[in-house]
Amino acid sequence: MAGKLLPRFLLFLSLTRLASPDKFTVGDSQAWNYNVNYTDWVDKHKPFHVGDWLVFYYQSGMADVIQVDEAAYNKCDASNPISNYSKGRSYAFQLNHTGPYYFICSRGFCYGGMRLAIVAEPLPPPSSPPTSQHLSAGPRSSHAGAYPLLSVAVAVVATSFLFLP
Repeated sequence: MAGKLLPRFLLFLSLTRLASPDKFTVGDSQAWNYNVNYTDWVDKHKPFHVGDWLVFYYQSGMADVIQVDEAAYNKCDASNPISNYSKGRSYAFQLNHTGPYYFICSRGFCYGGMRLAIVAEPLPPPSSPPTSQHLSAGPRSSHAGAYPLLSVAVAVVATSFLFLP
């Protein structure tokens, strides 16, 4: 009996994990700071998907997070922001549509590279359930937050497998 339950439980865990958004700390351990190569950071973490979160950590009073369009990004121009966040020491931003996103720091650090450009892609189509040999690696990306009803349905279906003879 335990031999039948373990593969079903692993399948349940893998299916529920496939459906939750990723959270990215911008700059990783270097955070949102000057002298960080954000182009390399994007290349390391892409693809980004709708529903994912970008979390900016910065020194209070020293930096801010300004969302701008592409032209303003290229000029480090914060005069017409899409959104502006400068309170506290962190800012969480959810990617809510496909397409490019541009962020800069308006405190003079943008010219030194403190700016971020990413592209949010659509959620990948659901894949077939992984085989038991692939369960240990786990998926890189997950997106449950974007489709809450889908994740509930997956959980219900996966849980029902636990009770099959």
